[in-house]
Amino acid sequence: MRAAGGEAAADLDRRVSASESGTEDLGAALAVGLEAGDVIVLIGPLGAGKTRFVAGLARGLGAGSRVRSPSFTLINEYPGERLLLHLDLYRLEPREVEALGLEEQIERGVLVAEWGEKLPAALRREALTLRFEILSPAERAITARAAGPRGLVLLARWRALEPPRARGA
Repeated sequence: MRAAGGEAAADLDRRVSASESGTEDLGAALAVGLEAGDVIVLIGPLGAGKTRFVAGLARGLGAGSRVRSPSFTLINEYPGERLLLHLDLYRLEPREVEALGLEEQIERGVLVAEWGEKLPAALRREALTLRFEILSPAERAITARAAGPRGLVLLARWRALEPPRARGA
């Protein structure tokens, strides 16, 4: 069975988050078990919740810093239990991304890239890819897919996450 875009349905998993806090909670839950060298690719329009998800990853990795989109700095580092390297590639062309030397950076920590479809194919080979859709002013759909052995491990972790609940419920 094939899903839209030609991917096998078994390689996809879709979650709906009803709030910003739910999106952050998904990121925090996924952070458990992430290792240096892991790559998470975030794709979706402006305002779809990508940076909120990264804030959750940072919280889950024990980073005490406030997460901000690195649109102008390109990469922010958030030290914690594992270093989180947060890229925003919105303003770059794919050929410019290749010149950043990310291959050396990835060994230092977990790499999460907004507009990650611009990453070189070699860095996406083992990645977990999360596609964000805006369903309503509060709701976001996040569809996960992966390839390669490590990406499939991350996809299995994504599938095992508890559905996001409203905080205080």
